[in-house]
Amino acid sequence: MLKKLAKICSIIVLVCCVKIASAQVTLTNPILTGFYPDPSIVKVGADYYSVHSTFSYFPGLPIMHSRDLKNWKQIGNVISRPSQMDFMGERMSRGLFAPAITYYKGIYYVTCTDIDHDGNFVVTATNPAGPYSNPVKLPQVRGIDPSIYFDEATDKAYIVYNSDAPDNKPLYPGHRTVQMYEFDYKNLKTIGEKKQLINGGVDITKKPVWIEGPHILKRNDWYILYCAEGGTSVNHSQVALRSKDIWGPYVPYEGNPVLTQRGLPADRPNPITSAGHAQFIEGPDGNWYSIFLAVRPYEGDYYNTGREMFIAPLTWVNDWPMIEHGEKAIEYKYKTNIKEVKQKGALPQNGNFSYTMKFDKGLDLSMMHLRKVDSSSFKTSKKGLTLNLKPETISELGNPSFVAKRQQHMNSTAETELVFTPKSEKEKAGLVIYQDESHYYFLAKSIKDGKTQVELYKSVHRKKDVELINTLPVGNGKLVLRITNNADKCHFAISENGKDFKVLAENQDGKHLSTRVSGGFIGNVFAMYATSNGEKSDNNATFKYLKYSGDDAVLR
Repeated sequence: MLKKLAKICSIIVLVCCVKIASAQVTLTNPILTGFYPDPSIVKVGADYYSVHSTFSYFPGLPIMHSRDLKNWKQIGNVISRPSQMDFMGERMSRGLFAPAITYYKGIYYVTCTDIDHDGNFVVTATNPAGPYSNPVKLPQVRGIDPSIYFDEATDKAYIVYNSDAPDNKPLYPGHRTVQMYEFDYKNLKTIGEKKQLINGGVDITKKPVWIEGPHILKRNDWYILYCAEGGTSVNHSQVALRSKDIWGPYVPYEGNPVLTQRGLPADRPNPITSAGHAQFIEGPDGNWYSIFLAVRPYEGDYYNTGREMFIAPLTWVNDWPMIEHGEKAIEYKYKTNIKEVKQKGALPQNGNFSYTMKFDKGLDLSMMHLRKVDSSSFKTSKKGLTLNLKPETISELGNPSFVAKRQQHMNSTAETELVFTPKSEKEKAGLVIYQDESHYYFLAKSIKDGKTQVELYKSVHRKKDVELINTLPVGNGKLVLRITNNADKCHFAISENGKDFKVLAENQDGKHLSTRVSGGFIGNVFAMYATSNGEKSDNNATFKYLKYSGDDAVLR
């Protein structure tokens, strides 16, 4: 009875948060801009929920909600408590890889991989917003990208995942397999022996690499097994296989890949690349769509916004799925027959937009910390976000005083007003644009020889070190910090009256912040940050707001 009541209450909450409009939706790609990689989606009634990788950021695995596949609102985080998991000691591009969300008989299941520590695990909740249970480890599921499939006809569940080559003897680099266990969904454990469903990929004679991100769905008595193939960069793709038996054998589609952009001209305008890691879903209009990750490079394979969540129409051809075969570029806009359902109180997520975040009601669910949350290190009030200076720095693998929001456009600006009186030269607070431990710029207020100044630092590539770019003297009054990222250029400015800005540096190297240079899988964030650089401190810094604006011409 209590579970049924909780479910009814959660539905009432969601209904109150949406507003149905009569307009038909034009889906604007990416539908989730910025660092929202490895999307997984589930439909429950009229509601859609997606979940995304966060690697070593905390909280982990944001849960997004939509009724029209256009307007999205974050309603929770799967990993929301340090008692569930933290990522201390892990580099930013480690942590949580490729979650998958499913729903069956009133329960939401999220599977994921903690790549360095806990391996594969599952958590559950009766409310999609959470709270989610503590992780239950799945030690038999050895690999990455686990996904649960529920076969309603038999009331059985299966967990499918990427694993090592047979006998751990790869025939070539990137040789992987797709394996499956039956899964006891009531007791959250595997049953029996695993079985190999795919060896290498669609055609092992062509040495396919990184068959991963597997999902299963059933259509007209066919079990459709679909996976990513080709790695997550420019050769990324999606392939499909099918069988009449859940255990196979699975026969590949002759029209594979069902999604890729790898064969298109590299010099096409406003390219979308690296498309793959897809999941298929029926839309509110009865048509089928696929959500997937892709990137928007500004040059070659250079991009700073990370892997984003895209969408495209899906067509079934003789019970085979087809998205964009590769001859056609993914479009930035798709007109649909979906009726728009706006999300009350939601931050904008696609197209061009701006907003101002204030902290009188706490931190927004989308804001992130490094590796865990230390609630004793900050507080929120009408004055803003106050960070206690901690000895930890963002060049290390700990938990500094750092609160971040994703960069969501190629051309974007973040701005904050800082109240801070440094007491020593090691005390610094300000605004940072951050890719990882050794790829960032830090616009900081500090003191030198007893005089207050603003300092601009650039991290040193793959080293725990920084170089000083420039300084400007400032008073102890109002100070506004501004960072602008225009593709491969970064600009830094300050104002002491909030109107007239002085430039510290222009046209700094934005590629330093790119995934291509840094390696890994994440995108940039703008963050408020305060440190005492290895020394204890009782000082703090207050950030009155965080303003963000993004304007990419192709999204207009």
